[in-house]
Amino acid sequence: MSENHTAGQASEAANELQTVRDFLRYAISRFEAAEIAYGHGTSNATDEAAYLILEHLRLPIDQLDPFLDARLVAGERQALAELIEARVATRKPAAYLLKKSYIRGVPFYVDERVIVPRSYLGELLCSELFAADGSGILDPAEVGSVLDLCTGSGALAALAAMVFPHARVDAVELSPDAAAVARKNIASAAESERIELFEGDLFQPLAGRTYDLIVTNPPYVDAEAMAALPPEYRHEPVLALAGGEDGLDFVRRILKEAPAHLNESGGLLCEIGTGREILDAEYPQLRFLWLDTEESSGEVFWLPANELREA
Repeated sequence: MSENHTAGQASEAANELQTVRDFLRYAISRFEAAEIAYGHGTSNATDEAAYLILEHLRLPIDQLDPFLDARLVAGERQALAELIEARVATRKPAAYLLKKSYIRGVPFYVDERVIVPRSYLGELLCSELFAADGSGILDPAEVGSVLDLCTGSGALAALAAMVFPHARVDAVELSPDAAAVARKNIASAAESERIELFEGDLFQPLAGRTYDLIVTNPPYVDAEAMAALPPEYRHEPVLALAGGEDGLDFVRRILKEAPAHLNESGGLLCEIGTGREILDAEYPQLRFLWLDTEESSGEVFWLPANELREA
């Protein structure tokens, strides 16, 4: 599709569409017709369109109905029409076009130097898994140190600092480009004084440091899936996605190296994608606690420190 055609289609839409409802319907139709891919914070055309429109207009992203019949001024219509066409023409995730992504309602800056944050760990960190009454795997009030390994944008490190009010939070990132984005997000976090960013390969920059909790969302896309990625995912850094032939190269290293960095009562919370059967077969001595989320089943495991020492 030529730039002239895209610009012309945007101008035509801007002239004919008037309300948020008009743009929502139009965006859904354009996204469905173009068969764009989702998975960077939304899972369907309706949610993608609503997010793009509300975020661009600086409206609350969880309050669509009150604004559906609001009429837009000419400049808003033109900019919004161009944004919708850019989503279709470039196939960039909306988060890159808007320079913003949300995890559990918390906004984070993102650009193409870093993977769009969307880990299941965000949901689990804010769940009964870490219940204040002690019924979960760890009591947040008793967690004094947390490591976010492969931090990417720094989003999970910032969430961890919110969930564990007394914890020192370390974050590690291999990519200098991604670390620059993480540094920006950590600096803007309310708990920034408790978060420290390290650059390096997994545990390499952490000699002698131990933690009550390690959370990690390492690269875990296998070679076959990497070869079939939709265009949206190809805008993301390969380093943040590719996990080797079966997707578990980094996970195996983490299982081997994590025990030296865990306190006696600590544990590892790790997202691995679809490699559960491989890990269960390869590590029969480990009693993985497989966790489900709203949109996943058995893609995250928990292992306490005493179990990991058997790896």
